[in-house]
Amino acid sequence: MVCEEKAIDYTLTERPLHAAEIRAIHPFGKMPVLRHGDVELFESKAIATWLDRGFPAPFVFPSDARLAALTEQWVSLVNTHMDRTLVRTYIFAYVFPKGPGGTPDRAAIEGMMPDVRAQLALLDRAVAATGHLAGDGFTFADMNLLPILAVLRQLPESAEALAALPNLSAYLDRHAARPSFRDTAPPQPG
Repeated sequence: MVCEEKAIDYTLTERPLHAAEIRAIHPFGKMPVLRHGDVELFESKAIATWLDRGFPAPFVFPSDARLAALTEQWVSLVNTHMDRTLVRTYIFAYVFPKGPGGTPDRAAIEGMMPDVRAQLALLDRAVAATGHLAGDGFTFADMNLLPILAVLRQLPESAEALAALPNLSAYLDRHAARPSFRDTAPPQPG
């Protein structure tokens, strides 16, 4: 999305996790990685920061100190806390089902729903005033969250929870219409 927002030409090359080309850049063989000339980076935040500072405007990390800190705050919260609940537990219950006969583990899903709802409600409040996570402009904080919300909207319990949150639903609708999102939409789970 950063490349799309900044009109940076790029080639997306898909490789299996742990492939030699990936492992040559990421010590654990995970995605994403970036190779641009002699620059090799891994981890989304590091890649996005380099792209933002290394290429001309528009910028997705604000130069204003307060807005930059708010952007970092939301990226950190999503990556360290919400990812564990929303992605690694809830979404993964569908992507890597461990229930009887390879079905999603209903008990695990239902057990996570109070935390899923609480985190979505927090996000609903966060975007209520401006329709963005940090100030009134589209930043990497928004880019970092949108793919997660898009997948959550595809799963029954979280789709119902999202539908009950007008600010977050409008936020997702509005930003999912951006060309940078449409052109880089995450795959559907399962």
